[in-house]
Amino acid sequence: MESKVRVLPPEELMDQLLGLLEDTESVPLLISGNSMSPFMIHGRDTVYLSKVKEPLKKGDMILYRRASGAYILHRICKVRSTAQQCVYDLVGDAQTLIEPGIKPEQVLAVVVAVNRKGKLLKKGSFLWGFFEKVWLRLIPLRHVLMKAYTLMTKWKR
Repeated sequence: MESKVRVLPPEELMDQLLGLLEDTESVPLLISGNSMSPFMIHGRDTVYLSKVKEPLKKGDMILYRRASGAYILHRICKVRSTAQQCVYDLVGDAQTLIEPGIKPEQVLAVVVAVNRKGKLLKKGSFLWGFFEKVWLRLIPLRHVLMKAYTLMTKWKR
């Protein structure tokens, strides 16, 4: 029997995903893009998204919508309070440029688990903690570390 794949436009996909979050504890989403490597890899890994139930903090991974309409999954590198509200500065694990000033109303969901290489990782696991705490502090060195990582993985093959 032939399997049919239906490709949805981002708006429709996100509407369905956010609708599912109203009724379930978490919703899986296959990673698309490379901004969260080396922790998560495009087309290989899946995140499990949940509604935001607690105050967000540094190290949390969130799905948000940019003013341009793009849906992005990045990590909070700083929480700042302004006179009106708190805002989040975000960065992908593969990036060194920080995106400042994301407002709470732009946040759609928080990552509660990751299926990485077939293993389910949650807060408290070694890799989760490494990227949440150590990797986040290495933003200025990431370009060098990513080059070294790329060379090591090519050499390993």
